[in-house]
Amino acid sequence: MSLLGKAGHASVAHESGFPAHRAGVERLLASYRAIPGDATVRLAKKTSNLFRARAKNPAPGLDVSGLAEVIAVDPVAKTADVAGMTTYEDLVAATLPYGLAPLVVPQLKTITLGGAVTGLGIESTSFRSGLPHESVLEMDILTGAGEIITATPDNEHADLFRGFPNSYGTLGYSVRLKIELETVQPYVALRHVRFHDLRELERTLATIVTERSYDGEQVDYLDGVVFTADESYLTLGRQTDEPGPVSDYTGMDIFYRSIQHDAAQPKRDRLTILDYLWRWDTDWFWCSRAFGTQNPKIRRFWPKRYRRSSFYWKLIALDHKYDIADKLEARKGNPPRERVVQDIEVPVERTADFVEWFLREIPIEPLWLCPLRLRETGAPAAASAASAERTWPLYPLEPHRTYVNVGFWSAVPTTPGQQEGAANRAIERTVTDFDGHKSLYSDSYYDKDEFAALYGGNTYIELKKRYDPDQRLLDLYSKAVQRK
Repeated sequence: MSLLGKAGHASVAHESGFPAHRAGVERLLASYRAIPGDATVRLAKKTSNLFRARAKNPAPGLDVSGLAEVIAVDPVAKTADVAGMTTYEDLVAATLPYGLAPLVVPQLKTITLGGAVTGLGIESTSFRSGLPHESVLEMDILTGAGEIITATPDNEHADLFRGFPNSYGTLGYSVRLKIELETVQPYVALRHVRFHDLRELERTLATIVTERSYDGEQVDYLDGVVFTADESYLTLGRQTDEPGPVSDYTGMDIFYRSIQHDAAQPKRDRLTILDYLWRWDTDWFWCSRAFGTQNPKIRRFWPKRYRRSSFYWKLIALDHKYDIADKLEARKGNPPRERVVQDIEVPVERTADFVEWFLREIPIEPLWLCPLRLRETGAPAAASAASAERTWPLYPLEPHRTYVNVGFWSAVPTTPGQQEGAANRAIERTVTDFDGHKSLYSDSYYDKDEFAALYGGNTYIELKKRYDPDQRLLDLYSKAVQRK
């Protein structure tokens, strides 16, 4: 399948079997033509999983309302063609009936496939399957020049295929993605392994990533939680079709609290594959506690349909609009709080160093841990050996090296007179010192030269020249750091 077109032309598709998608592409191109030539091209999308503040855009935006469906699933080839604005909730719902799932399913239901590819995503399969963009076979992308082109690992737009991840809509927007799927079993058997020492956790995690097993059992899913320096856990998941009782963390019970235990032996649990994939969404990891949802008295009356990340996002939007949290702090005589909502990656051998530093300097807990490696095996048979070990210039992780994502999402008190973003700036310096990287979905404070060195440099400049020659789209620094 290939959808080719230009904003100035009527013909954009040749696939008569998918009229809804074709109509969505037509609306997208029509909306591009309606944007004044001197205006910045942006999405007309009201919702977002970004934590960065963004300047309002007075011009009309791109109409992506027709690009939010799973176009087709091929259960034999184990692939899916998916419109760029399709949420993972809808994508999983379309693939699980075939016993299939995307190779990496980010934690929150409303993350879109296109968003996870252009902005990076991660989950507990990333130690074996990399990041979401690594299972993409081809993409139709609307570029800043108004063209819809098909990019693959080895066609004339291979440079855009490699440069699109971590570009955050500054090189274009995905219209359709063809992705690989993997077979999944109906259940996931879990072991929560406790550690009293972060360095022991680090060593064990590195070994599991290499061996894909622990204590004689296969490990298909791997992540962890740090509560304190002497209480941390790795959660090991194994796919299984064995019938039996399963836990439910969409009601009164809270998943992250179920991890904790004092026993020397791992604590065991079982979930359906669907509940496992969305285990973090009900309470937005642990962030639902900020809204009182974890209080049993409140939780009992909080409608179940509102216990999900999409509803918490609406509450966050209200807070941003009316400064509710800062006003409440002011009433208590407290200063405003600095938002520290970040995901970073450090090499596995620096994990304990970073977490120990963080626990000393930044008063936030718990922390999420998720190991990852660039994908080294399982590339499609048609791909070349070189493409099985691709690098991605806008987020240059090293092949054959294990990293650990550390996620932390809260706010810290500010000190009068300190530099704006003091905590976030300290985190950025430490991550760089530890040879790591930081995701760009939230606040960033790098200067231009450091940012360029970390996120694509001249490669990015050349991609902008080729695919957005008139600078219709914002550049990455303007978007990620300057909040334009």
